[in-house]
Amino acid sequence: MRTLIIALILMSFNICCTQNKTDKETVSDIKISDSITKKGDLKTETIKTKLPEGNLRAIVINKWYHDPNAYTQGFLYHNGYLYESTGNYGTSSLRKIELETGKIIKIRQLSNFQFAEGIAIFDNKIYQLTWRNRTCFVYDIASFNLINSFNYDGEGWGLTSNEQHLVMSDGSNKLKFIAPNSFKIVRTISVTDGNKTIDNLNELEFINGEIFANIYMTNYIIRINPHNGEIIGRIDLSPLYKYLPPNSNAEVLNGIAFDNINDRYFVTGKYWEYVFEIKFAKQD
Repeated sequence: MRTLIIALILMSFNICCTQNKTDKETVSDIKISDSITKKGDLKTETIKTKLPEGNLRAIVINKWYHDPNAYTQGFLYHNGYLYESTGNYGTSSLRKIELETGKIIKIRQLSNFQFAEGIAIFDNKIYQLTWRNRTCFVYDIASFNLINSFNYDGEGWGLTSNEQHLVMSDGSNKLKFIAPNSFKIVRTISVTDGNKTIDNLNELEFINGEIFANIYMTNYIIRINPHNGEIIGRIDLSPLYKYLPPNSNAEVLNGIAFDNINDRYFVTGKYWEYVFEIKFAKQD
């Protein structure tokens, strides 16, 4: 009988402790650390939710090291790793990166005559655009070996994918939906905000049925309806600049990645020292 009473008391104590711990570990308690997170210490369970329409602002909840010499052109998250395309003639590359440390796990350098742009993953292959070479390279995702290439008209800027197509920007207000196996254009949409067209669509990411796009030389991301090109809302990322070093060589925002398993959003920019994990709040 005494043994049973002791067991019941211990069980009650454990339940109480577990409830208290759970109550304390809320998203509202998360604050960005002063130093770079090495092992991703913010482990909170998230529920996938569709963002509200309208204008939002970004709130930084974590940061990791990012190569400050990387001229970021394409950016995505896949199976626990970041993949990045860096540009400029002579420094263009394709990279697989460990998020928590910024360590480059795998890299493929492009020739000095090629200027890399956006990337997307489709069917275990990485597609990488070039700016004015009018060539899309296709690599095996595991080895980074070149397995195919396609030619296209115009410039290459951003690239992403949904379950059926690649989606490509060229610096205009147009988004082209492209068949991955042939690189033929299936359809094109114009991105508009009311009666106004939105140009300079750059790095892209397909997230929860929307297309997120960096607008070149601005501090915001727009969210696009992929069916008609209408803007769903803007996200102001200007608060991120206060986390960059005062003497930073950082240039414009360019890089959107989404962890669709854990519902995490990552952003960076050209020559930025950090990758930021962000969440969103209504614009004031």
